[in-house]
Amino acid sequence: MTRTWLIMIALMVAVAAIPLWACPRSTPAPTAAPASAWQEMFADGLVDANNKKVSLDQLKGKVVGVYFSAHWCPPCRAFTPTLVQFRDKNAAGFEVVFVSCDRTSQDKSKYMSETKMKWPSVPFQAKSGKVLMSTHQIRGIPSLVILSPGGKVISRNGRGEVSSAADSCLDAWKKAGAEADGK
Repeated sequence: MTRTWLIMIALMVAVAAIPLWACPRSTPAPTAAPASAWQEMFADGLVDANNKKVSLDQLKGKVVGVYFSAHWCPPCRAFTPTLVQFRDKNAAGFEVVFVSCDRTSQDKSKYMSETKMKWPSVPFQAKSGKVLMSTHQIRGIPSLVILSPGGKVISRNGRGEVSSAADSCLDAWKKAGAEADGK
């Protein structure tokens, strides 16, 4: 191998192992059972790229991908366009909720606008985002956790599945979601 290839491989390995120092974790606090899994999971509500509140109703009946990502992260910026295209093609049965690991709310908004993320996000540095990171044991980004329409985890490898099997993964998730939700 040439020296250039060795350097490229070492750089790819280093970037893939980016620690989440920018995303503090907290331990989930016990809460009373709300009316829906989405209300509990996204207790701080959801917002759009302009920080305007959006309804949790847009998640109803859909498979949901919780996307942990940041503008400063090169692997995130590489995967996000693929996820945008996948979500837009499958918006009738699939929605994404963005949990930002950006350093500022302006960076988060810029990232959402630049990459044309049409999906909602957890408010910047909201407690529910930190709880989601802890609950799903997110150790690196980008990470895409797939949830059933009832809010149960059906895959922790959404990024890999979208990247390698975009044409079939939503059907597999719907089937796994129906089983997880007891339908």
